[in-house]
Amino acid sequence: MVKIIGQGQAFGSPGIEPRWTHANKDGVGTAYSTSSHVWFTIWNGIVTELYHPTVDRPQIRDLQYLISDGKSFFHEEKRHLKSKVEHLWTYGLGYRITNSDPDGRYTIVKEVIADPHFSCILQHTKLTGERDFLSQLHLYALCAPHLEVGGRGNNGYVIEVAGHQILTAEKEGSWVVLGATVPFSHLSCGYVGESDGWTDLVDNFQMDWEFGQAVDGNISLTGELNLDGGDEFTLGLAFGSNLHNAISTLFQSLNIPFEQQKQQYNEQWKRSRRNIRPLEDVSDDEGKLYHSSISLLLAHEDKAYPGALIASLAIPWGEAKDDEDQGGYHLVWTRDMVSSVTGLIAAGETETAVRSLIYLATSQQQDGGFPQNFWVDGKPYWTGIQLDEVAFPILLAWLLHQQNTCLNFDIYPMILRAAGYLIRHGPATQQERWEENSGYSPSTLASNIAALICAAQFIRERGDETTAEFIEEYADFLESHIEAWTVTTEGTLVSGIKRHYIRITPTDINSPQPNENPNQGTIFISSQSPGELAEFPAKEIVDGGFLQLVRYGIRKPDDPIIVDSVKVIDAVLKVDTLAGPCWHRYNHDGYGQQEDGSPYTGYGKGRAWPLLTGERGHYELAAGGDVKTYIKAMEGFASNTCLLAEQVWDEANQPESHMYLGKPTGSAMPLMWAHAEYIKLLRSNHDDRVFDLIPEVANRYLGERQKCKSLEIWKFNRQIDKVKKGYTLRIHALASFQLHWSQDNWQTVKDTPSTATKLGVSFVDISVSDSQEQPISFTFFWIESSKWEQCNYTVVVE
Repeated sequence: MVKIIGQGQAFGSPGIEPRWTHANKDGVGTAYSTSSHVWFTIWNGIVTELYHPTVDRPQIRDLQYLISDGKSFFHEEKRHLKSKVEHLWTYGLGYRITNSDPDGRYTIVKEVIADPHFSCILQHTKLTGERDFLSQLHLYALCAPHLEVGGRGNNGYVIEVAGHQILTAEKEGSWVVLGATVPFSHLSCGYVGESDGWTDLVDNFQMDWEFGQAVDGNISLTGELNLDGGDEFTLGLAFGSNLHNAISTLFQSLNIPFEQQKQQYNEQWKRSRRNIRPLEDVSDDEGKLYHSSISLLLAHEDKAYPGALIASLAIPWGEAKDDEDQGGYHLVWTRDMVSSVTGLIAAGETETAVRSLIYLATSQQQDGGFPQNFWVDGKPYWTGIQLDEVAFPILLAWLLHQQNTCLNFDIYPMILRAAGYLIRHGPATQQERWEENSGYSPSTLASNIAALICAAQFIRERGDETTAEFIEEYADFLESHIEAWTVTTEGTLVSGIKRHYIRITPTDINSPQPNENPNQGTIFISSQSPGELAEFPAKEIVDGGFLQLVRYGIRKPDDPIIVDSVKVIDAVLKVDTLAGPCWHRYNHDGYGQQEDGSPYTGYGKGRAWPLLTGERGHYELAAGGDVKTYIKAMEGFASNTCLLAEQVWDEANQPESHMYLGKPTGSAMPLMWAHAEYIKLLRSNHDDRVFDLIPEVANRYLGERQKCKSLEIWKFNRQIDKVKKGYTLRIHALASFQLHWSQDNWQTVKDTPSTATKLGVSFVDISVSDSQEQPISFTFFWIESSKWEQCNYTVVVE
């Protein structure tokens, strides 16, 4: 039987505005077992966000100790103690945290793991120091619930059950309970900043308040640990779908000795190394970052939705964000997810990738697309259209196919729908991989071309040569326009280099006559500081996205425009650090730490991204260079606990804001994309071949190109006004039609029925001879509605 105890309701409702915590984590962990549905993070010596029951739902802001002697001082772990975080093992994600009093009087040693089978976080704690001094200490556990992904509306209670007094919190049916293997001597719930334990203790170093409940607010739970029986105990924090479930889980978990739990936790993680490739020899750190990267990638998979991997167990600049931004990076992006499992495949682990491919097939929208990002249950969060995110599942399917991976699930419908989506919606994308601008992007085009060639291989293997050729010819169309769409001929960034790839040629995807001239147009770059210029000539904004053309085998590494473009990004985006070179996403990027080192709050300055060092390393390998510099650099960017950040500081040290050149900013750490890129760089170096290179793509575009078709495409979202002699003009529409057309200003007319495809596209081909001078004019008669298109269209021959 459960009863609420204490001195009634806390005062100060609802508390201060809630915030999350810092995103540059020192540790991330979960049990390898799928029965333990809880994930933890560590920052600055304390446990921070805890996720339950799925990997995308943070439920706790932080859990830490407060220390006082009751008369002369008060310490908060994360603020006042010197912290050191270490791995417990090479493979498993368990951590030892040593937090020391700056005056050397006491030390708190904590070992943090998840229960190997239950949804409970275990923190074994030991106090060391002079016996006389320790006998005067008061140790308090302080927990800040942010249940159901938010700090508002939480309810906290002090309860008694089975003779034990513990702390609990609830919101919308989600429960969490806090207890230990030693009893609490004092317990209280309060509103943060008003009546919570921290506010209580900082006043006079003593716990004066013992409130039995604090409801509907930003709350915290405080409990003083009774250390009369010794200075060593285990603290547990358990979750449940109801109060009884959470309580039972807590006591079941605490009942098993911590050493036994730790041993099982480690043995589970050891099982994850059964098929891992030995790539330690090509690393520069004896495989430390390699093995950490594998564990981290595996830990970011959900356990209720197998195959769903999130981008990061972090909320970028969480200390400056409230409940309004629920997503953080704990969401599924198909781009990040496919990168993650491709990294695991490079390490020799394919089971996760198979689950991910099936998960993606079940998450695909009916029209063949994928949301920009989504919760693990498939519900969209942001709803932008990114064509590369539609392409990546096809690339994953082909990679697994080439690995001869056993797949009993029929992936063919997903591939067919995704290929159709790319053809119907392309070639311009609403957003490229940096999720900000629409237009013609080299990186998006690279992924689309590669995916379409792979899709055609799948379809050909099913015996459908006609559809396979149609898809390949659309890929040829994209490939033949890469330079025309994305290479400026008026470059000004580097003296003597006028032709180079730009980040994106901007266009409105809703315009039927999109801008396709890289020398024209301006690009709006968001996140600029107030009063700063936010619009720039598109031809002067560059990124390294064009390197994907080499990565997949669409362009040779010594292609003159590629070579010049590498010189440009090295001159404009490269940063040299003590660890090695790193690159910005693009010039004038505003997504990053502010100039003074303070958090990004809608504006800032984009910093250097370690994953781009990996991308640059892959190009160097393709070009015949030495990649050791890039491997060593990525290892140098990693934290002491082998975590890679999204961004690292790219300027002189700013100790006052804790920003150091080449060290993580507050964006997100760890970022799974970066860890996957590192693993793939090791594998590529080991094989002396870019791991992501697709032979079928390279054979088509880097050889004699005999199969490539000279094609120009007119479609209702791209109504071109000219076509070259000797080309085939292909007319696309999304319904069956008869093309009514003329090559001589309507003096003679032809009627050609469209050819239907399995991709939701019907088409008519018009061969443009070398002697054609007159424009081509046409209109449509729609078969199903028996109606004429009320407009004539003209394409000039040049």
